[in-house]
Amino acid sequence: MRTARFTVTAAILGALALPVMSAPSALAAPADASASAPATRPCDRRGPWVIGAKAVTIRSKATSKSTARGVLYRGHKFTVHKTHGNWHYITDKTTGVKGWVSGSYVYRDVYMCLD
Repeated sequence: MRTARFTVTAAILGALALPVMSAPSALAAPADASASAPATRPCDRRGPWVIGAKAVTIRSKATSKSTARGVLYRGHKFTVHKTHGNWHYITDKTTGVKGWVSGSYVYRDVYMCLD
């Protein structure tokens, strides 16, 4: 019962975070932007990987039906090695566990300039 509640809670939190993650960018280049301007500014770069839920299950394969290897909690540092579809192969730096996590809950943060 507790596992089912956790799974439902994680799914709901992921669904709530999805509109924020998929929102179109509000920044657009003006029509008269000079050609000499850099394509990206330092503050527009992609930030670190973050967790969009309290916890995400680390799986042995890139499917929700595969065996759980561990849990990646918000605040844990992790490295993404490769991506396959909407799944990321990661290493949790806190525990050393390697496996797959859903891209619905793990994403890149984006820096944004306010000028």
